[in-house]
Amino acid sequence: MNLIFMGTPEFAVPALDALCGAGHRVTAVFTPPDKPKGRKLKLTPPPVKERAMELSIPVYQPQTLKNPSVAEMIIGEKADCIVVAAYGKLIPPAILTAAKYGCVNIHSSLLPKYRGAAPINWAVINGEEETGVSTMLLNEGLDTGDILLSAKTLIDKNETAGELHDRLAQMGAQLILATLDGLENNTITPIKQDDSLSCYAPMLDKSVGIIDWNDPAKSIHDKVRGLQPWPVATAYLGGERIRIHKTFVCDGAGKPGEVISVNPFTVACGSGAIIIEELQADGGKRMKSSDYFRGHPVETGIVFDNI
Repeated sequence: MNLIFMGTPEFAVPALDALCGAGHRVTAVFTPPDKPKGRKLKLTPPPVKERAMELSIPVYQPQTLKNPSVAEMIIGEKADCIVVAAYGKLIPPAILTAAKYGCVNIHSSLLPKYRGAAPINWAVINGEEETGVSTMLLNEGLDTGDILLSAKTLIDKNETAGELHDRLAQMGAQLILATLDGLENNTITPIKQDDSLSCYAPMLDKSVGIIDWNDPAKSIHDKVRGLQPWPVATAYLGGERIRIHKTFVCDGAGKPGEVISVNPFTVACGSGAIIIEELQADGGKRMKSSDYFRGHPVETGIVFDNI
């Protein structure tokens, strides 16, 4: 097929690679403009742009897709399909109908669950045991279009959102190939989403990461997993902010937030306890808790601050 590809982050890169590797002709890649990043605010291209340039595919970075000239250019490409993967912007009606098979989106959840910007994170935060990827026909709603295909996978009890992200990116790459084959061979019947089964996965911010030690140990552990690699779960001990990177659920009891052991570093929760295996102090590096304690002695019985 002749394709236009729209995507932004690392999640979309495997799909672009798979399309090119399968012999599809990607005539144009659309991705947002470069953004300043880091302390020096250096202009940094989206990962999709970097990969497209390596593949010698023309890249377009409009500030908005609502400009009529953008739609005219896309229509002029006469694409069979527009493939979308984590592009991050709603697509105007004129573009939705610009290709023979429309716009097909790769979404990292089992729709209609977890529509929105951060489906992988919220599936982990909420303790889901299963998730997957879906391909869908885009419409003017937010992830509300008809489902084409889906693929499921189990979530390990200690798997982080970052680890799951990488697996789902590869699953999505394979699913879009099957979807395009099905569309071309007329073997796919689109399925209307049941809105009553939907839930929303909003964009993350740092406020989501603050731990409430009154929560059960599993809920806290799921939050830690779900906020990796960003924005990372946080707690305060003696007024110092600590970013918590890796935990395990264990048996134990005490006041919520009480350190009940330092070897291993174990904190009581509303029910049960967690072992904090890796953490990061403000201005420091991520490290094993045992290494942190060499310079920051902590005694059992101390209680994390209530925020």
